[in-house]
Amino acid sequence: MGDSADAAPPLPTFRPEEQVCGNCKLWSPHSVDERRGWVGPCRLQSSRGMFPPSAPICDKYAPRGTAVAPAAQSPTRERTARSVAPVVVRRRVVDPNEVVDLEGLSMTREELMDIFREASGMADSPPLAGKWEGGTVRLVPGNPELQAKDMPIDNLFHKVVMVRDRLRVLEQKLNAHPKLSDAEKVEMQSYITRVYGSLTSFNVLFREKGDQFVGSKGEE
Repeated sequence: MGDSADAAPPLPTFRPEEQVCGNCKLWSPHSVDERRGWVGPCRLQSSRGMFPPSAPICDKYAPRGTAVAPAAQSPTRERTARSVAPVVVRRRVVDPNEVVDLEGLSMTREELMDIFREASGMADSPPLAGKWEGGTVRLVPGNPELQAKDMPIDNLFHKVVMVRDRLRVLEQKLNAHPKLSDAEKVEMQSYITRVYGSLTSFNVLFREKGDQFVGSKGEE
């Protein structure tokens, strides 16, 4: 990478209608890569690492120049005296394994929190292998008259990670199930292992080997 500001090429610019990360306010230039030119990180999705501004946008895209509307100011109210006495707040201890019912769909509080964390982007995500950063997956129909569909590799990787994490939760629940015999657990575990083996094709997307799918010897 070149760190010298004098030797750096000009930062590429794009037309406002171009759907690229360089037009997103979440992408910021960092340094110059000898092969790819200017690269930088996404402030919201740090797991993507460094990638060029010409990368295709994702579902977090926020065009430059957009801003959150300022909150309306409430009318000034006359201040009242406030008590300085300490306030004791009693918090109820919440069991993460407590089952909640959401209109017929039952899940534990911890599973519900996992969904909230995932939707807000706060859930930890394994890093994508560097060679795929900013890449695109193209789905080409067999009929040449039909249009191909492109999607960012990041989106595919996120869905693969979701499948992996759900399988791990299923595996944990299976092993801890009080009503299943050891023989039944072993049998069901073998099916999960086969699923892991079927998904090892996606291991090329993971940067760290410890994050990859591991199936039985004959299915990896």
